[in-house]
Amino acid sequence: MRIERHPLLTDSLATQRDIVSFHYGASASGLKAYLQTALHADELPGMLVLHHLRPMLAQAEQRGEIRGEIVVVPVANPAGLSQTVLHGQLGRYELRSGENFNRAYPDFATLIGDQLDDQLGDDPRLNTRLIRDAMRRHLDAIAPTTELESMRHTLIALAHDADVVFDLHCDTESIPHLYTEAPNLPRIEPLARYMQVPLVLLGTGDSGQCFDESCSQTWWRLADRYRDRFPIPPSCDAVTIELRGQADVDHELARVDADAIYQTLIGRGLIDGTPKEAPALQCKALPYSHVASPVAPCTGVIAFLKKPGARVEAGETIAQIIDPLTSVTTDVKANAGGLLFARNTLRFATRGMVLCRIAGDSPTTP
Repeated sequence: MRIERHPLLTDSLATQRDIVSFHYGASASGLKAYLQTALHADELPGMLVLHHLRPMLAQAEQRGEIRGEIVVVPVANPAGLSQTVLHGQLGRYELRSGENFNRAYPDFATLIGDQLDDQLGDDPRLNTRLIRDAMRRHLDAIAPTTELESMRHTLIALAHDADVVFDLHCDTESIPHLYTEAPNLPRIEPLARYMQVPLVLLGTGDSGQCFDESCSQTWWRLADRYRDRFPIPPSCDAVTIELRGQADVDHELARVDADAIYQTLIGRGLIDGTPKEAPALQCKALPYSHVASPVAPCTGVIAFLKKPGARVEAGETIAQIIDPLTSVTTDVKANAGGLLFARNTLRFATRGMVLCRIAGDSPTTP
């Protein structure tokens, strides 16, 4: 295992932050997996998961079982991790710019697509290499000008040529679930089985260029662009793993999740061995367009009537908002039937605040 430090630009004086990556196996020797956590720096369960996974990878490396390279970044966002105000972490948005740390990654399919017209051919493996070379040339030509830009650049440079990308996140209060793009679903299913998630949400590259989409959408979009001319295999399966809620930092849960990831890596051929038999699939895969987000119609104290994991019916009361001055109680109704999979940790509502999220049985209005 080798450790690499990647210095970030600094937006201030006398400060320096690095992204630290741990590399197991050998580069340019086969498949590649990339794992990171805490890109939203206040989402910490993944740090504990990787804490338990790393010794497993180190032992596999010592036994000579890693086939290719597995890159692990346990702290993807050191700048966001430092955004602590009165002991409260503010790790989703950069305070300097207001930008979401998990948006604005490169849209490679658009950026390099025109360069490939006279390079691709009939060999799918060669086409994969040519596309990754073009991605690398694009990244090499970028000169970041801020700490945030250099962080994004460093992370995508580490991940752009990976066959498998696991981006570990969590929600506020939630059940475990996965986000991936619809074309990846068949190859993501083993992870869903090992993790026993009850929900997989499917995107189509329309969330503002979040990290996992930047890694994987290149392949299915270029395959669609060149479908009648050149064979382009699905060469990166990226998934965002939502590890329950922010408070679910627990050794027992983390060990189970680390083992699920490890078994998935065996199944993908990155680690020698026979993976454990995967449990039966427990989840429903739904387009993200099915997610409804009930909002607070007024201001007051929130009393939830439903917990994450509950099935709700459209029109069912899922929470109440109480005005502590007038004692007026306002019912909040589910605007869709389905699985309530996440809810806000705040218990004082401001008008228009998202209270929870429901994976609906049909397309819904957010």
